[in-house]
Amino acid sequence: MELSIHALPIPDSTKNMVPQVTRRSANYHPTIWRDHFLAYASHAMEVDVKMGKLLQQQKEEVRKMLVATNDQPSQKLNFIDAIQRLGVSYHFESEIETALQHIYETDYDHHDDKANDDLYTVALLFRLLRQHGYPISCDVFNKFKDDNGKFCESLIGDVRGLLSLYEATHLRLRGEDTLDEALSFTITHLESAVPNLSNLVQEQVIHALNQPIHKGLTRLEATRYFFFYEQDDSHNKVLLNFAKLDFNLLQKMHQWELSEITRWWKELDFGKKLPFARDRIVECYFWVLGVYFEPQYLLARRMLTKVIALTSIIDDIYDVYGTLEELVLFTDAIERWEISAIDQLPEYMKPCYQALLDVYNMIDEEMARKGRSYRVHYAKSAMKNLVRAYFEEAKWFHQGYVPSIEEYMRVALVTCGYTMLATTSFVWMEEVVSKEAFDWVSSDPLIVQALSVVSKLMDDMVSHKFEQQRGHVVSAVECYMKQYGASEKEVLVEFQKQVTNAWKDINQECLHPTVVPMPLLLRVVNLARVMDVLYKDEDGYTHSRTKLKGFVTSVLIDSVPTSTYKE
Repeated sequence: MELSIHALPIPDSTKNMVPQVTRRSANYHPTIWRDHFLAYASHAMEVDVKMGKLLQQQKEEVRKMLVATNDQPSQKLNFIDAIQRLGVSYHFESEIETALQHIYETDYDHHDDKANDDLYTVALLFRLLRQHGYPISCDVFNKFKDDNGKFCESLIGDVRGLLSLYEATHLRLRGEDTLDEALSFTITHLESAVPNLSNLVQEQVIHALNQPIHKGLTRLEATRYFFFYEQDDSHNKVLLNFAKLDFNLLQKMHQWELSEITRWWKELDFGKKLPFARDRIVECYFWVLGVYFEPQYLLARRMLTKVIALTSIIDDIYDVYGTLEELVLFTDAIERWEISAIDQLPEYMKPCYQALLDVYNMIDEEMARKGRSYRVHYAKSAMKNLVRAYFEEAKWFHQGYVPSIEEYMRVALVTCGYTMLATTSFVWMEEVVSKEAFDWVSSDPLIVQALSVVSKLMDDMVSHKFEQQRGHVVSAVECYMKQYGASEKEVLVEFQKQVTNAWKDINQECLHPTVVPMPLLLRVVNLARVMDVLYKDEDGYTHSRTKLKGFVTSVLIDSVPTSTYKE
């Protein structure tokens, strides 16, 4: 979606601005991390050679077990599921793909008659194949329905099967009524079962009902699954030890990266220079870690974290602090994208503008070395488009204008920032990205539209009250309430339906044959997952002292207990 502001006027009144202007304040709390992650700089990358060798040895053992011939696909599926949930599937992508393709292309029922009647295994099969883009039909669940087309009451006592079916339903598409019914059925009966379950199973069910696998972040979910998997008597010791060791070694890399990024941020000193803005560099890194955590994306994480952190500052300049006259100047400067434009800006805007140009210059230099300079054009265009949309919303606020929900969403689906982030996330994806892929992501395809719907509506649903209290452009909630005379509760129900449908569209776009390679689609899906984790019950990014603090701690500070590393 391209927004345009033609020939931006620069009023004479801005040339000799009176410094005494009334400023709004959101009273954002300061960073809770301060210099914590700077401490990791000196030692975080020290990797024990012995541990490195042990990791490679265990990785090879796991790989052999994964590729070994097995007459029972159900065992292979369970092993693949454990590998994925423990966060180490990135080591075995080709082996997992080969195994699932074989299962998909052969007559599964013929190979494992016993598993054919097992709800747990059928649902696991469905979830894993859908996750990897295989268009398996939801008709596989018809065998679990009674003569009236309802799910059999006999399934109610099978908590393991219900939980597996519940997880599978989150891969559903539009029009798959069977899976919509299955979701309602499983939620109802899992919630009823909770009081009577053992502590371990109870904890698993409660967590799943709050955070399904498909919408979770790999590293965060792994920290929980280590405990659940270890308590399972049938767990694979080699796999568990390998996953724990891999988590801790990779965590050291992430700690070192974050220490470097923290140093860069500290030198910018935005906490003092721009005290009205959210100081959230650690939370930005966590956000990007959800997009790509694997070792090969080290540079991608570093650069995308800087982009999202600066975007957050720019967002607050438009939303909270800038006067309309100042925002005209800032928008024009970003349109021009040249250092000479800095002279027209108010003093407080200059550090942010300078930093923005510096970061994109770094990206430009890196891409030029690799012969991929064309990619930076797409990233800059996406940022300019985002800023134009910020300016549109700022004009609404300063004019006291309440748009229709349609007009609001046209702009808000850009200001949520996810089209820009999706586009920018492709820049460092090496040879898997082509110019055609950038043309595609820039054309506002269905999956990016759906991503933006998830982002904007989840954000507005949990943050609109706080934002209206401190003076903010109207949210989707207010626009919809005014236009349709609906209550807040009715609006939230409607928006939740729209988020649900957006996820169905995301799932649809990830089925074979895909328009672009799956690794690119996965960035988009991961961006949606971050929203589900951070914005489910609150604006976890803005109010980062609560649950997000715990997420950061478990992924970036606490290592996994290593007592089981021994052979």
